Amino acid sequence: MSGRCPERRARAFLAEFRVAAGGRVPFTARMFFVTVLGSGSAGNCALVETPQTRLLIDAGLSARALKERLAACGVNPLEIDGILLTHEHGDHVGALEVWCKQWQTPIYCNRTTAEALQSNGARPKDWRYFPTGSTFSIKDLAVENFPVPYDAVDPVGFVLHSGDGTLGVLTDLGKATRLAVERVRQAQTLLIETNHDEKLLQNCTKRPWSVKQRIMSQHGHLSNGAAANVIGDLLGGGRLRRTVLGHLSRDCNSPELATGAVRSRLAADGAEAVEVWCATQREITPRFAVAGV
Repeated sequence: MSGRCPERRARAFLAEFRVAAGGRVPFTARMFFVTVLGSGSAGNCALVETPQTRLLIDAGLSARALKERLAACGVNPLEIDGILLTHEHGDHVGALEVWCKQWQTPIYCNRTTAEALQSNGARPKDWRYFPTGSTFSIKDLAVENFPVPYDAVDPVGFVLHSGDGTLGVLTDLGKATRLAVERVRQAQTLLIETNHDEKLLQNCTKRPWSVKQRIMSQHGHLSNGAAANVIGDLLGGGRLRRTVLGHLSRDCNSPELATGAVRSRLAADGAEAVEVWCATQREITPRFAVAGV
């Protein structure tokens, strides 16, 4: 019989179980992972995992789809320690009503976002409010939030720290402000929206001009080119190892156009070593080690 203590044997068993259940890399000390469960116009959600914590960033998929995709990652909904919300739009909170009837997961958001959700009938039992621009902790995660320009009541981006890893989250913003860029400059892995190709949007016959103006405005969404410029601006910090592109428009973008725009910018800056991945609506991404190891 092994001489390891029961707690260590249990941890080793759980790690082996997760690999068997979802093909995932087992946890070791100081490891920090992110998996995008789905991203696009119809719903957005990412799973963040550390040795002590499991969080969702947004919950825009259906509760059923979210449960199924967590199961594919070897995660039980009861293991989720909280849901961080960037803002109140349905493609980021769509699962909350059903989810919160089944599981008492804490919901982390600013008070204005909570009030907007409550006015639309949301009734989670465990709200955890944070002031916009603040930093707080959830177990072994330090969470920074910062304001971003978008047409929601009080939208935010996030920077999450655990051990030596830093994850940046920039989604749903019409312009990458200097504040936003500086907040995510320390990230080794960046989740960033590449919502649309500008030419496809301008030529799209499914959207009236007023909608196109909103999307292209400073309170709309980042285009492929705008996101590529943000990524280029971050190269000076020397920490960026991976970008995961998301929130692609179904009609006005494609993974090939989004990744092509970003890779062209990286090549121009001699930074081809930075990984570029594209999250999609229907598929789960690989499980990324945030620090790139």
